[in-house]
Amino acid sequence: MAFNFDESIDRRHSDSYKWRKYDGRDVIPLWVADTDFRSPPAIIEALRARVEHGVFGYGAPPGELATLFVERMRSRYQWRVKPEWLVFLPGLVSGLNLAVRALTREDMGVVIPTPIYPPFRSAARGAARQQRLAPMALTQGRWQVDLAAIEESMDGTEQLLMLCNPHNPGGTVYRREELEQQLAFARRHNLLVCSDEIHCDLLLEPGARHIPFGSMSEDAEQRSITLMSPSKTFNIAGLGASLAVIPNARLRMKFIAQRSGIVPNVDVLAYVAATAAWRDGQPWLDEQLHYLRGNRDWLAARINALPGLRMALPEATYLAWIDAGRLGVENAQRFFEQAGVGLSAGADFGDPRFIRLNFGCPRALLEQAVARMERAIRELG
Repeated sequence: MAFNFDESIDRRHSDSYKWRKYDGRDVIPLWVADTDFRSPPAIIEALRARVEHGVFGYGAPPGELATLFVERMRSRYQWRVKPEWLVFLPGLVSGLNLAVRALTREDMGVVIPTPIYPPFRSAARGAARQQRLAPMALTQGRWQVDLAAIEESMDGTEQLLMLCNPHNPGGTVYRREELEQQLAFARRHNLLVCSDEIHCDLLLEPGARHIPFGSMSEDAEQRSITLMSPSKTFNIAGLGASLAVIPNARLRMKFIAQRSGIVPNVDVLAYVAATAAWRDGQPWLDEQLHYLRGNRDWLAARINALPGLRMALPEATYLAWIDAGRLGVENAQRFFEQAGVGLSAGADFGDPRFIRLNFGCPRALLEQAVARMERAIRELG
């Protein structure tokens, strides 16, 4: 292995949001979605060269970055994206908020799967939009959204369907027929679609294939905003480089107008990192995926051997969605935090029975955290 994912890097005394939450406490943080891996050497070298240049004035998106992204979409997904469709953003969450505000009015509703990454619902809530929550259900080991479950309660004021593919939490990679059902739902109810695809490169299940929502047809293209980023893939989330793919010119202008004077441009170093990631990062990514698969499979075996916990294999992401409903404790996140493991509370995503565990870390750290969880459960019994 050319890259060392077993390397232990001390983040406790850095600016790490993930690790500083438990500053001064003996708690292993496996919650917020960044990894504890050193970013690819190609990115570090590109940043070093840019810093050596020494001038950090206002920056524009590099032409190479757009070219790399367009080629990436063509070669990976057979999606012929045009450079003028791209809107660069300093983070994907801002894209979720802009999509809600640009594509809906206050008297309109937003359809959102649940449980889901919290900023989806906070984007709707912050814009005072009504939410229609479509339940996720575990079917044959995969978490899938049941849009039919809410059709009878819809009143025609809904304007936007928000999707997460791969889904967070749960790690589902939607199949083409599932995406076609989502598109048919959007067409039936005359909905626009915002699809968060930030985890699309982190496919762990052999044979799984990511399909961008907008790539399915011209209709899907014209009614959608697709959000993508190299940030989760290459562990550069703190640099803030994301983009929206908006083929429909009218929707794109509304999106751009909504951000004017509020959402800043992308940082010049973020442009450098994103360009290096998509140009030179694939060998590192291939090895990271191999390492994450090992972590996932090891973790699932250990978790599913514990009384009171159940975990379906995520097809993508480095995030385990663990059912703790039978554990017999009032608050599983607090219970494991007191045992020295910091996890995400399922209530934040929409289901308090669950906890989310980030296994994007060296195996030794993961083993230490799971040993603490096992000990806490034994003592509970």
